[in-house]
Amino acid sequence: MTPTHGTGGLAGDALGSADGAGLEGEHEGGPTVGHGGGPAGGHESRHERGPAGGHRRERAGGAAGGPAVGTAGDPAGGPGLAYDAEEHAGHPAEQEAELHAGFLAEAARWLHGLFGPADRATAAVRRILDVGSGPGVASRALADAFPEAHVLAVDRSAALLDRAEARAAEHGLADRITTQRAERPEEFARSGPVDLIWTGNVCRHLGDQQAALRSLASALRPGGLLAVAERGLPPRFLPRDIGIGRPGLQARLDAAVEEQVTARRSRLPGATSVVEDWPCLLASAGLVPAGTRTFLIEFPAPLDVPVRRHLHTRLHGLLSDVGERLDLVDRLTVEQLLDGDACTGVLWRPDAFYLTAVTVHTARLCSPLVSA
Repeated sequence: MTPTHGTGGLAGDALGSADGAGLEGEHEGGPTVGHGGGPAGGHESRHERGPAGGHRRERAGGAAGGPAVGTAGDPAGGPGLAYDAEEHAGHPAEQEAELHAGFLAEAARWLHGLFGPADRATAAVRRILDVGSGPGVASRALADAFPEAHVLAVDRSAALLDRAEARAAEHGLADRITTQRAERPEEFARSGPVDLIWTGNVCRHLGDQQAALRSLASALRPGGLLAVAERGLPPRFLPRDIGIGRPGLQARLDAAVEEQVTARRSRLPGATSVVEDWPCLLASAGLVPAGTRTFLIEFPAPLDVPVRRHLHTRLHGLLSDVGERLDLVDRLTVEQLLDGDACTGVLWRPDAFYLTAVTVHTARLCSPLVSA
């Protein structure tokens, strides 16, 4: 089934959160950032091309205690779901990234247009940074949209970086997409200067979102563009009345997720409360806002199997993550939706759908004025 993609909206149009339950991703290519420290040590970890076409990895981590560049699909401050590279199709980051591939391709083309005519954009963009890259779906979209550019995928999950490398190789992009493991926002600038930075749902998982944007901005060359995918509309996938439990389950799940996100943000290292006006935050980071666009992602009912599997994974994560915030009736209803053998379960019911929106905010680092 082919999803439909709409656009529209101005800054501030996106409401709600797709975050929570360890299921936000690349979304948006992603996802993203969690808190907590990595292994002891302070240097960055790189994947470099080896002599046999493979990659050579230097084992490293960030300093303990600092916020970390996370994985698409990693919960805000939680341990994340176990990930086996041999079973990557079951990881929520991989599932969601595949569902959002069309949006990511459309967003990459839009970013290409912000650099001007095709020939000028091709000449201007040679280095791209994909922060919180997860399994590399956004990296591939950016590489396709900017055929002369090299893309560096940055994430804290070695397993998902392996997936990003495999995806690049599958599509003949192994020489143009490389990876780097990073743990802390201040490591972003070490990759600069770059022409374009894409980051999907990263800042929300960092205690000081403004400081994270400054770190990202410091990696740009003059004239470079920062694209921040943050917030949007939370995924909707159930009618108001699903015939079991009390009507309005979806809205109560969304409310529980928001409460959980707020609680987790308060426990992040260096947690700082800011008004999440992203154009304003980007301007405060020393950039000039260059436009905001909202992308609609829709898979109407009846759903194909891959979308149903993702919803099943998402519901399982929600029950684990926010189940204690639900009453007994709602918890039992979610358990029924997870029943793989029941016709009322999400794997079988004909009324299940998938609808979400992702808002992308952009800003540019202006070139210094040339004296006469």
